[in-house]
Amino acid sequence: MYTVKIREHIMIAHSLPSPAFGPAQKLHGATYVVDAAFKSKKLDENNIVMDIGIASDVLKEVLRPLEYQNLDEMKQFKGKLTTTEFLAKYIHQEIVKKVKGNFKGKLEVILGESHVAWASYEGKVK
Repeated sequence: MYTVKIREHIMIAHSLPSPAFGPAQKLHGATYVVDAAFKSKKLDENNIVMDIGIASDVLKEVLRPLEYQNLDEMKQFKGKLTTTEFLAKYIHQEIVKKVKGNFKGKLEVILGESHVAWASYEGKVK
């Protein structure tokens, strides 16, 4: 399996209004390190998995609307618990929409909350 991974970061604010989240129920900020790993069993005709420039541009484009936002106020997240796992899947889905024609394989999106905690979502890009 070949992998090309790119990295960006975003700063957001949100709350997680459920007793399961203790003090994180209140509004707080988070800085996520966001990795997008494009995976393929074979290389394309140019001997690459995914063009790194395109992958980087797509990740930046997907993250831009989230940057410095309070996710609680964004209509696509109304009534949702915007956990790290949830956001990993959301970012994955947004990237897939943009790379469908340029990439076939698996995409894993990893959100790092800190140097000791992260969550990810992986799925096929068809």
